[in-house]
Amino acid sequence: MNLRPILMAGAISAVALPAAADCAYENDVSLRSLSAAFEAWTAVTDAMAECGNFEAELSQEFRTLQPEAMAANPALYQLGGVSNGTVTPLLNAETIRPLDDLVEQYGQQLRPNQLIRINGQTMAIAMMVNTQHLMYRADILEELDLDVPETWDEVLEVAAAIDEADMVDYPLGATMATGWNLAQDFNNMFLGYGGQFWNADGTPSVNSEAGVSALETMMEMTEYMDPEYLVSDSTYVQQQLQQGRIAMANLWASRGAAMDDEDESQVVGLVDAAAAPRAMEGGPPATTLWWDGIVIAANIPDEEAAAAFQVAMEGIDREMVEANNDAAIWLIEGYEPGRLAEGAIATASASPAPAAYPSTSQMGLMHSALGNELPAFFTGDVSAEEALAAVEAAYITSAQEAGVLE
Repeated sequence: MNLRPILMAGAISAVALPAAADCAYENDVSLRSLSAAFEAWTAVTDAMAECGNFEAELSQEFRTLQPEAMAANPALYQLGGVSNGTVTPLLNAETIRPLDDLVEQYGQQLRPNQLIRINGQTMAIAMMVNTQHLMYRADILEELDLDVPETWDEVLEVAAAIDEADMVDYPLGATMATGWNLAQDFNNMFLGYGGQFWNADGTPSVNSEAGVSALETMMEMTEYMDPEYLVSDSTYVQQQLQQGRIAMANLWASRGAAMDDEDESQVVGLVDAAAAPRAMEGGPPATTLWWDGIVIAANIPDEEAAAAFQVAMEGIDREMVEANNDAAIWLIEGYEPGRLAEGAIATASASPAPAAYPSTSQMGLMHSALGNELPAFFTGDVSAEEALAAVEAAYITSAQEAGVLE
């Protein structure tokens, strides 16, 4: 994947709005999209809906719904919202189409780093960069005279001080829900400890010193977290912060704007963001870099694809960004970084910098194995080494079945 450096740069809802004057393209083709449910996608799909004849479905389950929906013939959605972690199944199944012809006709305003190329073809249009970074209650740290933590050891020290002061229900939150979220939090910490997922021969190598250190650090975190952390996804943690129940979390930058949403947040102006903490001195921030963007289904007529692309361009134009500047770290002209983007920018520009999440078939299989096998460690059923050995065994089985490992 040609992802160029980008350093500075639970509920389901559906909307179907009539065309509005703000849209430069009047759409007369019935279109649907499926994407994640967070503020940036709400802003983008609301702008698309201004073109008319458009319905958006925003769901936390989008990554499990998309492959089958795009594989239908005709596809159930013309447009999909993806990231470098969720596009792989669609690429492997060839259910999304190359976009170079549409970019040439209708996408002259797109920047080079928005064109996600796979094997020389533009397969997605990136609209934003995303990463997990440290979001924290600046007022609490100031009141307790605590410095913003820069490492996970410091996070745990700060958490202990907040716990002793009894200022919130739980000092920490984390996206450690069983499955995809828990696997991703492990990935972040594992890479932060210098871990490598595979040996030179393609066999897995997570049952290592870095893997054990990652699990041990994550277990230490749970001492300061809601005991129900194995059901804690991004929305859960976002709401914990908004409701003043937690003081810190390594949360997606795309959730930052929600902290200052006066309609749902009780901590407006009190949450700041910093670089994701490092797992070890001299290492990168313990996180990964992601992009989010738009794909178009392969199993639809060319007429629908052209309409979908033009509506998508309206959704990710300058006017949308200017109206929703703080909803994301946009890659679109007109974006000006705000207070709650500072952590993501500091994370991406750190030296050494965190890795981009590897969008490969092997990583998809590894992610699934981690999500399935790691919960047993956190419930106390197995040791760290036993959990990681189970991950490696599950990966080998699935990789051999998929033909990516002999």
